[in-house]
Amino acid sequence: MTVSVLVVDDSGFFRKRLTEILAASGQIRVVGAASNGREGVEMAERLRPDVITMDYEMPVMDGISAVREIMRRHPTPVLMFSSLTYEGARVTLDALEAGAVDFLPKNFEEIARDSSQLQKILIDRVLDVARSRPGGASAPRARPAEPQAPRPTDRPRAEHRPVTPVRERVERPVREPEPPRRSAHRAAKHYSVVGIGTSTGGPVALQKVLTVLPASFPAPIVLVQHMPASFTPAFAERLNRLCKIEVRQAADGDVLRPGLALLAPGGKQMMIESRGGQPRVRILPGDERLNYKPCVDVTFGSLARSFPGKTLGVILTGMGADGREGCRMMKQTGSDIWSQDEKSSVIYGMPMAVAKAGLSDEVLSLEEIGARLVEGVC
Repeated sequence: MTVSVLVVDDSGFFRKRLTEILAASGQIRVVGAASNGREGVEMAERLRPDVITMDYEMPVMDGISAVREIMRRHPTPVLMFSSLTYEGARVTLDALEAGAVDFLPKNFEEIARDSSQLQKILIDRVLDVARSRPGGASAPRARPAEPQAPRPTDRPRAEHRPVTPVRERVERPVREPEPPRRSAHRAAKHYSVVGIGTSTGGPVALQKVLTVLPASFPAPIVLVQHMPASFTPAFAERLNRLCKIEVRQAADGDVLRPGLALLAPGGKQMMIESRGGQPRVRILPGDERLNYKPCVDVTFGSLARSFPGKTLGVILTGMGADGREGCRMMKQTGSDIWSQDEKSSVIYGMPMAVAKAGLSDEVLSLEEIGARLVEGVC
């Protein structure tokens, strides 16, 4: 099934280049191009694309305002393009909070070394975003598609229907049932550390979970979010501003302590070592053999070795299966694993991999995870 895309950008060159790359895939059809946010909102309502690519700095209406308006009128998966700067990170985080699913650098040279790699990255990301659920649980549930009916280009407002993600209209993978959900009452358990891993949809998910925690939260927290190196400092600062606990980007030699959440720096690997009873952070160069920098498996594996049977691992929304093997290592030592449920995930990839492997002790909605951390960690 072809994925329809609306490109929104004030640069004519960028609109043309992106259209050429996406159209060459054979899987994607660019149905329109808008030169500002207001035009993008109007075209999104009229054309009903499966995915919208959005610039953040445009005349008439900026990208963040356009995303908010699109999510209000007709939630549609949005892929933001931004600069890999501190300001670009701040704006992108605002866009994700407004409802965008994911982001890519606008400078193509920052995405890939050659044109073939660039084309694959762009096409794969658009197809992945098309399968997402914008806003997670807050988004309208998709209805089955009607493939025999022609798709009008201008439907009256009264007939507007929720966007149907691509995964509802293509051959869907067979999903095993999620493990039984937790019982209504469960005694609190002492953990030496809580590890949380996530990817696509993670910035908003982490914000929702961490803002619930009190300043007196009794365990240290280790955070791994797939994110570029230029974005993690701004993200850590944002979380620290919004949360009661302290949140900051991890540095080599940091000591874990209760009420402190340490975010793995982008482009590197974070490991936790416990020597002489003093758990410390080790920051290592990003290994080119690993797809993710930072990688949840690397961090969770180190937690399994340093705190056998005393770690709580939490896997939130994200593409792929990063975290599954780290969770497996934790489980083998007797530690506990929670995973986010499908309904509240923007992308049910990472938590699905953990649940399907039989590693989840509890499968929880995003709204439940923060509350469970408060009541279940002593």
